[in-house]
Amino acid sequence: MNKIIIKYSIYTIAWLAVLYPLFSRFQNISWELHQNWFALLFPFFGLLMTSLLWLHAISGAFEPWLRKHISFDWFVKFTSTIILWSLILHPLLLLMSLNFKISDIYLYYGTKFIWLGVISWLLLITYDITKPLKKYDFFAKNWNNILLVSNIGFLLSFFHSLNLGSDLQSNPLRFVWIFYGTTAGLAIFYTYAVKPFLKKQNNI
Repeated sequence: MNKIIIKYSIYTIAWLAVLYPLFSRFQNISWELHQNWFALLFPFFGLLMTSLLWLHAISGAFEPWLRKHISFDWFVKFTSTIILWSLILHPLLLLMSLNFKISDIYLYYGTKFIWLGVISWLLLITYDITKPLKKYDFFAKNWNNILLVSNIGFLLSFFHSLNLGSDLQSNPLRFVWIFYGTTAGLAIFYTYAVKPFLKKQNNI
């Protein structure tokens, strides 16, 4: 009975973590037929992607415990697919809203954080590009490094969204986003620095 409660509590927290930012975005916009729908929709995919990446970062720190209560591999596979589509659609819809006039982006957003977003996108897409190559020795041996690169991309995307996202400029969503970024940073540090160090110490 306790395992069932824990399992559904995990799923509930995960759903809330993803749906709350999307709901906040939905509340903050006015739906009118004459508006630029691409401009209205592209932030949803940025919020969705970052929320799911936060779940990935947190789940990495708690992986052994989570594997006891949920189908962890299915969770990673399912959410990774959504992240990939969001990673593609977020910038694509932005460009479509500007009729692919890339220079117009700088009229609306700060140059520094635009480039931060570009760099984070490249680091994040590294995971999806190399995932099919994991069967080869080089990629298999360096898979943790690839995951670390992807997580660094996530942290950069957090700063990108926090500074450019119109929905993230006021509380309570801005506070939630800062919480996501802070806890994700701690979880990534634990997963890729503390955990390997402890494992190495135990093997001495």
